[in-house]
This record gives sequence, structure tokens and C-alpha cells, in this order.
Amino acid sequence: MDKRYGRYMSDYYFAYGSNMNPVRMATRGMRYRSTQGAQLSGWALRFDKRAADQQGAAFANIVEAGGEVVHGVLYQLEAAAEILRMDPFEHWPERYRREKVEVMTSSGPVWTWVYIANTHWRRDGLKPSREYLNHLLSGRPWLPECYFRWLAATKCLADAG
Repeated sequence: MDKRYGRYMSDYYFAYGSNMNPVRMATRGMRYRSTQGAQLSGWALRFDKRAADQQGAAFANIVEAGGEVVHGVLYQLEAAAEILRMDPFEHWPERYRREKVEVMTSSGPVWTWVYIANTHWRRDGLKPSREYLNHLLSGRPWLPECYFRWLAATKCLADAG
């Protein structure tokens, strides 16, 4: 078995960050059959994955946090091997690790791939750029309105105060 797949393959990828933007997914060459909203319970969204090229800039990450929920876009991939296309963009395995998690959809639970920032790439006190946050906000069709509003209120690097 190819070690890049992990123990079990999955035809799904859960995006909670900039990959919620379907245009970004297309430019990355990801082929998928469908999309739907999904939620990951027991985890929280954080902007603590440091950017390699911009001082103080953050990318999205998830951390285990009881009682919290991360909303995002669940992509049903054309084939299980499609996830390998995403690895270079996520700088797997150096910056992010890829794990399987169970998300909940309107039709029930689904086991899916998700990327989680490695500890040595995380730092508190970071903020996303406005351009980066806009990628997350493009996931609006799949997000609950209250979650979208919470994301939209995120302080960015260029924001005053």
C-alpha cells in the first residue's frame, strides 16, 4: 500500500481554509464529483499556521477543542488518489500533516482527509491577510450564516486597530 494514503483510502477531502474556494481548487487541478457543507465536531478553527513568506501572516488550521465545531466544504473526489494533488500545495508532510476525520453532513457521517498544521509551523498572535480570508469567505454557499458572519469578522493584517 502507498504510505501517502495512510491506512485507509478516502474519496473525500474536507476543506476549512482557503480550499473552500472552488476556484482555488480548480487552479490546483483538483478533480471532484460534488461538494456539500460539512461540520467537524470537537475541533476549532484557528489562524495559527504561520506563513513562510509574510511576517505575522497566518493560514487556517484546526485544533482539537471539545464543544466546538469547524464548518467547511466536503469535496467528493473523483478518485482516492486525487488527494495526492493537494499534498504539494499543503506542503505535506513538512508544514501540514494529512489525517482522516469523521465529519457530519446532512446525509450522515463521512470519513474524510483533512490537513492539520504541524506543531513547529504554529504560532499564536498571527492574523490572516484580507486576500487569504476572502478565499474562506467564498465558501459561503456551504456555511451556516452565523459561521460565515463569524469568519467575516476576523481581524486581518491590514485592518486598523
